[in-house]
Amino acid sequence: MQSSAYGASLAGGAFDVVHFVKQPQTILRCLSWLFSIVVFATITAEGYINQTVEENAKCIFNAHDSACSYGVGIGVLAFMACVFFLIVDAYFPQISNAKERKVIVLGDLVFSGVWAFLWFICFCVLANQWSKTLDSTEAVAGDAARAIVSFSFFSIISWGLLCYFALERYRQGVNEFEQEYRDPANDQSTPYPPSPYASSGPTGYQQAPFSNNQEQPGEYQPPTY
Repeated sequence: MQSSAYGASLAGGAFDVVHFVKQPQTILRCLSWLFSIVVFATITAEGYINQTVEENAKCIFNAHDSACSYGVGIGVLAFMACVFFLIVDAYFPQISNAKERKVIVLGDLVFSGVWAFLWFICFCVLANQWSKTLDSTEAVAGDAARAIVSFSFFSIISWGLLCYFALERYRQGVNEFEQEYRDPANDQSTPYPPSPYASSGPTGYQQAPFSNNQEQPGEYQPPTY
């Protein structure tokens, strides 16, 4: 039986496309990747309009350029992170070192949690600024703004679920390690193995191997030359 750690066999194996596509993490990463594209692409293409009294284009979210810049930055970084973690997930079963897997899973857990929180901030900022936007701007870019806000909310859910699955993988790896590892100093279930030099005969006193079995003469006899 092959030992496993963090959801995959430690022995490594070939890449299984069907199993990889059916994994919840893969589906969520693809959705997060799609949501990020919608957010930053929509802001880039339709997030800035020219006001009647100003020559420079302003952000559709209450002319708050920082809100648009924040959404673009979060979206682009999320897009790159999804591609990176998809590659890591595809290569993950071939990693036979449990410590390397632990680092990857912890990195996924921390990044997913942080990005879920950043998407929450993005959603709150964009929704708040859109509620303060003038009616003239809403009539021109209402659909684009609502799409940006909606997919920002969807990104919170997808990254939150990614954080949850990463946490489950980390717990699974820790539990598997605790079950498979035993400290020899504290393991009382198996006795010490018998000594290979143990004799199968009687356990009584035995004469030393180098002792003389013959009777010793009573008198000193000089050597004969």
